[in-house]
Amino acid sequence: MELTINRARLQDRLERLAQIGKLGDTGVCRLALSPEDREAVELVKSWFEEAGLAARIDNFGNLIGRMEGRDPSAPVLMLGSHIDTQPYGGRFDGTVGVLGALEAAQTMRERGLVPEMPVEIAAFCDEEGCRFNKGLFGVRGILGRLEEGELERADKNGVTRRQALIEFGCDPERFAASVYKPGSIGAYLELHIEQGPVLESLDQPVGIVTGIAGPLWLTVTLTGVAGHAGSVPMRMRRDALVGAAKIIGALREIVSREPDAPTVGTVGTLKVFPDSRNIIPEKVEFTVDLRDIDLARRNRLEAELMDTIARTAEEFGLQVAVREDTNSPPRYCADGIKEAMRRCARQMGLNPPELMSGPFHDALAMSYVCDYGMIFVRCKEGISHNPREFAAMNDIALGAELLFRTAADMARIKGEAAPVGMESNT
Repeated sequence: MELTINRARLQDRLERLAQIGKLGDTGVCRLALSPEDREAVELVKSWFEEAGLAARIDNFGNLIGRMEGRDPSAPVLMLGSHIDTQPYGGRFDGTVGVLGALEAAQTMRERGLVPEMPVEIAAFCDEEGCRFNKGLFGVRGILGRLEEGELERADKNGVTRRQALIEFGCDPERFAASVYKPGSIGAYLELHIEQGPVLESLDQPVGIVTGIAGPLWLTVTLTGVAGHAGSVPMRMRRDALVGAAKIIGALREIVSREPDAPTVGTVGTLKVFPDSRNIIPEKVEFTVDLRDIDLARRNRLEAELMDTIARTAEEFGLQVAVREDTNSPPRYCADGIKEAMRRCARQMGLNPPELMSGPFHDALAMSYVCDYGMIFVRCKEGISHNPREFAAMNDIALGAELLFRTAADMARIKGEAAPVGMESNT
């Protein structure tokens, strides 16, 4: 089909952004609030301004571009995602959504389309959460949903989020100036790679998201007694790592019990102290990531896991502490937005499948204040958070085109310059 958006421009920007924090041939490490992140934000800001958007970096580290509508006071239609990455990340996670949204807005301006309401494009700060062990920071910030103590969370080098924000050029004392008033965001759209294998298995370039599974993040700390590895009898040991190993194995068993359920559980980090080959581990800290689209089932599995942790600690004579870092229920996409996406997809000659999202996205936070919708783009073998992450440019372009058409549809744009096939539906 003939695209309305500029595919070559979108591809060029994706390739140029991937050079910042480049790892090897295809990887990217661009941690939130790092020098690499700042360089990337400045580059994308220059593209916002090139597209005619009024661009700003707020005190949460978000980059936001604004295109005025016929009614500047109307609740905004917001499009966006993030450009921070995992420490061992790929080129497409988040960036496809930010640059696809920019392409949609720039295409509107170039075609002389004026939306009824303001349209804003956001590159949210620290969606990933890997540096300070809690994600969706920027989007939760503008919604006034930060939690107590978040600014004192430290990264592996002891740098707190507060310090990192100040070094980034933000002012945590002026957060209030960057918070959106209730009701000021009317709807949110996000384009993202699927980060899973479903679309590829169906041989479909894009999909319409029906909802986001609810993530539960825990940090578990087990404390025993250190001792000489050669002299303490096995029956007398209070080995924190042995306890952790038993819990980690049990987590896999718990979440795998219903093979057809979408439940997933992951232990992604493990810290051992004193971390010496001939000392019995005294302290182990590990993270748990538990997700499900069925909140009742997730709650049952959480209770079973907590019981396992308590019984294991008792069995091995360990002290235990569990900290809850994130707890979100599943959030479902708005029916009206999904219908707009279906309508625009038909105009493009597409019949996209509809699927849930296991990973959370900035849209998850947005779902608490406005209607939201998401478009997924097929990614090779479902691989993400990995330098091997890959999405074909043709698929990305189709996703960006669907995003543009959906945004134009929702913005009630009319006129000769509207995308082919759109006039009768707006």
